[in-house]
Order: sequence, then structure tokens, then C-alpha cells
Amino acid sequence: MGCGLRKLEEPEERSPGKIYSTLKRPQVEKKTDTAYEYVLLDFSLEGRRPTVQGLSSLCELPQALLPYYTQGYLLAALHPIILSVGRNQALPCSLLYRAILTRPRPSKQMVPVCQSVPVLKVEEWPLPGDSLTGDTVRALIDRVNSSARGGVRFVGSVLQQVGTESHSCNGRVPSPRRGCQSPSRIPPQDRDAEGTTYNPDLRLLVLFHSWPPGCAPLDALACCYHQGALSMRVARKGQAVSALEADWLELTAAYYRKGWSLVDSFVYWDMPKGEPVPRSLEGLFVYEECSTAPPANDTIVVEQWTIIEGSCVKTDYGPLLHTLAEFGWLLTCVLPTPIIRHDSEGNLATKQVVFLQRPVRAGATQQQNQAGYPHSEVSSPSVSRGVGSPLLEELSRDTGAFGETSICGEDYPNSLSHLDDGFEQDDGAAQVTYI
Repeated sequence: MGCGLRKLEEPEERSPGKIYSTLKRPQVEKKTDTAYEYVLLDFSLEGRRPTVQGLSSLCELPQALLPYYTQGYLLAALHPIILSVGRNQALPCSLLYRAILTRPRPSKQMVPVCQSVPVLKVEEWPLPGDSLTGDTVRALIDRVNSSARGGVRFVGSVLQQVGTESHSCNGRVPSPRRGCQSPSRIPPQDRDAEGTTYNPDLRLLVLFHSWPPGCAPLDALACCYHQGALSMRVARKGQAVSALEADWLELTAAYYRKGWSLVDSFVYWDMPKGEPVPRSLEGLFVYEECSTAPPANDTIVVEQWTIIEGSCVKTDYGPLLHTLAEFGWLLTCVLPTPIIRHDSEGNLATKQVVFLQRPVRAGATQQQNQAGYPHSEVSSPSVSRGVGSPLLEELSRDTGAFGETSICGEDYPNSLSHLDDGFEQDDGAAQVTYI
């Protein structure tokens, strides 16, 4: 099951993305009782970018997203678009963040329940120790479970490195120096009354959904969170990760069969100075269990390049996400990576891994194969709504490094019917298909 690990090949200029799934393409395209709508919003903490909304802190995110919450959208994932891990200086756009909001597509049968609309809350947790480790993450998951028993639902987390002049989300607005998922080790530390060591320059922003007393849905009150292994083979150029490969289906399938949702990830990207360069990286997935007998889930995993021209996200996973939403696929987690290159036009390009799930359809036969979809092109500079999806119509066309880009804000056909049917699948084993 899943993809077999091959020798890492560099560069991947002819590989704008890969898609893995537990289903074949015809099954992926089957309609379900639920369809989704997505809104993709980009925010900059620098506040100097004309095409994206500026925030002085991610603590302002609940207020920024409030207009969408009143329309029934909820935050599904939040992630930095650029990770500067392994580099001496933060890259441009390293303070650019992507928020993905989703809601079930309204239908005549749906009755709005205004009382059940949650409030997004951002909490700031001090990070024990001087770096992100397995023990640290396990302690954080324990704290998430403790919070969940109080009636909130975990959405995700963002690790930030901040200046000493910053203040708590509960006080004055902080001013991060740069944002990244796994900052470098920093010597200064503080200790609390119990002797626990904390790094004042590292903090974890944890996002929850909270409901008024008596208004929380029953499944939210019963949620608990579990850890799962996350391992990848990597290639490096100096300290920086230049390529990675993981058997995503093999890593996640056992949890999806239980009906759990993948909601967050922690990867220990940093390599301590003076230590041998590792050929693999470890981390932890965080899974959510919200029912005593949940249905099993199928999954789609997308490795996708994002291309940034100036402050405009030109090419990303948005178009494919909008198309998959038509067939009931729900995005639950995005894993940003520090893989950063330049495309043939000199634009910054970085890779992200997107995880979607859908309950197994009654009577459907699961086949552990990879679906070979074409690379999707771009959405809008700062807002991408579920209005359609640009997909390559000619797979054989020479598109250059990372594929062609399209004009921001353009509408596209909302269908997968024109996809190339020539990809090969082997019922015995899944394989990696470059798209």
C-alpha cells in the first residue's frame, strides 16, 4: 500500500506536483451527499504588500475571518507559505500565511443552525526547551487534549520565532521577526517556578474553535487527539532541505481506517550544527477522533508547488482543491516544507503537502492506488473562492519548470471531465506519478 520509496532525484523541474489516493480516479470523482466550498486567504505580517491583507499579528486572525464565519465558513487549516529553515536569513514572503476556510455547500434541505457557529480563538503557549522535539510535541498534544475536555475543538498550530519586544496574544500585539514552522535553536531561556525551561523567542500559537455553553455540537464535545509517526527521506544542499519523499498512504492509512482526521503536523526540520547530515527526518502527525464509531475515511495527498510572484500567489493547490470539493473531499491539514527554488521566470517556488479525506462510500471497494491527476494552475493573488479550477488540458505541452502560471482571479470550469485518462495504475501496488 502506498508508494514505494525510490532514490531521490534532483532537480524536479518536470515534476510540478504529485497526487496520491486510496482510490482510483473514477471513484474519486463519484458524487457524495456532501459537497464543500472553500475560500483561500493570504495574510502578511509585514503589512506592506498591496495584494494581500496585512496583520500585525496572527492574534488578529479571528477578527479578520469573522465576516466569513458569519457566512458559515470555518477555518480548516493555517500555514506559513514560506519556511526559511536551514537558511542564514529569512526569505522574502516568510511572513506570508495562508488560511483555508470551508463550509458544506448550502442546499434546500439544510436548515441553518446559527447557535452552533463557533468562535475562533488563538492561544499562545510557551515552548519548553530550546527547540521542537518529540517529547515537546507529545507534551503539547497532552495539553491539547486537556483543553478539548473543556469543550473546545483543536484546529491547528503555528510555531513562530519572535523578538524580545513581543507581547502575549492576551496583551499587546506581538511583532514577530519572522515566521517559520521550526526555527533554529536559540540559547536564551527562561525558567518557571517549577524549573521548566522555556525559550522566550519561540512560541506556539494554537487555534481552537469554541462554542457558547450548551451550543457545541455533540461530536465536538467528544474529541480527543492522538499522535502518529511522520517520517521522510530527504536530500539536502548544505543545511537546507532540497527534496523529500514519504510514503504518505502507508503513514496515514491505519488512522484513516479508524475514521480519524489528520489535523496537524510537526516536523523537526532543523539540523543541529556539528552533527552528521541526516538522510531522513522525523516528526509527528496529530489525528482527531470525534466519535466512538466513526466511518472509515479514504484519503488524497497532494504534493504541490506554490509559485509566488512578488506578493501574489500565482500557482498553488487552490484550483485542484475547489474541484475536489465538488466530490465531497474535505481538506484537514497542510504540511509546508522548506523546499524552496526559483522557477524558469525567476519566481520563488516552494512545495507543500495537502491532505484531504472523505468517508468511505457504502459498498465501495477500496483500492490502494495512486490517482494520476494533472498539475493544477493558479487561483487568485489573495483570495481564492470555489468558483472553478484551472487544470492543464495538454499534459504533453512543455510548460517549463514547475508548469505555466495563469492570470490571478480568472474563472475556470468546475470539472475533472477533461483530465487525461492515460495514466497507468497497478491494482497490486501504488506508485509515484509525476504530474
